[in-house]
Amino acid sequence: MVALKLIWHRITHWEYWPFWLLYYPMAPVWLYYSIKARSLFFFNAANPGMKNGGMAMISKMEIYNLIPKEFIPKTLFFKKDEAAESALKTILEAGINFPFIAKPDIGMKAFGVEKIHNKEEFQKYVQWTPSHFLVQELIPFQKEAGIFYVRRPGDPQGKITGIVSKEFLSITGDGHSTMLELIKSNPRSHLQLKVLEQKFGAKLQNVLKKDEKFILVPYGSHTRGAKFVDISHKINPDLVKTIDGVCSRMNGFYYGRLDVLYNSYEELCEGKNFSIIEVNGAGGEATHIYDPKHSLAWAWREVARHWGMLCEISIQNKREGHPYLSFKDGRAMLKQNGTLQSQLRIDYS
Repeated sequence: MVALKLIWHRITHWEYWPFWLLYYPMAPVWLYYSIKARSLFFFNAANPGMKNGGMAMISKMEIYNLIPKEFIPKTLFFKKDEAAESALKTILEAGINFPFIAKPDIGMKAFGVEKIHNKEEFQKYVQWTPSHFLVQELIPFQKEAGIFYVRRPGDPQGKITGIVSKEFLSITGDGHSTMLELIKSNPRSHLQLKVLEQKFGAKLQNVLKKDEKFILVPYGSHTRGAKFVDISHKINPDLVKTIDGVCSRMNGFYYGRLDVLYNSYEELCEGKNFSIIEVNGAGGEATHIYDPKHSLAWAWREVARHWGMLCEISIQNKREGHPYLSFKDGRAMLKQNGTLQSQLRIDYS
């Protein structure tokens, strides 16, 4: 009965639908823009500074190298065959201490992103990782937002087209229920139960104090249970100036989403106390669509709006000599991406 309720919840709440079910009905829209641009893989020209325009199969380290250093966490790159002992020595010598973040160099949807607390966990991660990986210092800010940025080539300033606030998956104690019971009381956390059981084990039998909040997954990933809240109404000139000040310094970047950790929204707008933890190019979703308050029709309109801007930017950059991706190379990229996603879905825990 419980399983049926969860299945019904997934069916009746489109934010949980699989990627293909959400986007396949949009195929005619993509075909329209492809005809307009005269290429199915026009997105390659949207961000000339990124491999594949930032659609897929791009090294995160290459992207971090585009971002002004003062706006990103301290980050180190390691090859997948690196010995855990030598890697850890390099990490500690660089001033990155436990706990820190480990993530695949080429990844998606926060698969393989883990908070590493000690040497044993790091050794386990190195043994697990199917690809090159990054290690980043842990940023102390507790708030995360996804900010979608667009700038037409030649324009002096870009614009923000949407902002999502990401609420980490958490539970709040009532003084008598176990953590497991609290998780099962909310479909959003219950849908993550298998992974949470692997992660916390017997700890889920603990009882939290009344009003005690416990973060189950400290990442702003929708696939890992975070709730996305559309706060696009909070876009203001100060925030646009701050974000444009970063993006305009990124060579060859015109379209994509910045995932940002910050202390307070006011400070973020002022350009203070924030850190960019990800930049997604042409493949970045306008994730404010996933706010549960939005209808599926509204989300489809918003996707179409952003694809229109992606197409316009790509066409302009093509005129400036930046090529589209060939059909052969585009198909190979999508195949590689599918293979890597399957590998990263294998749970680290």
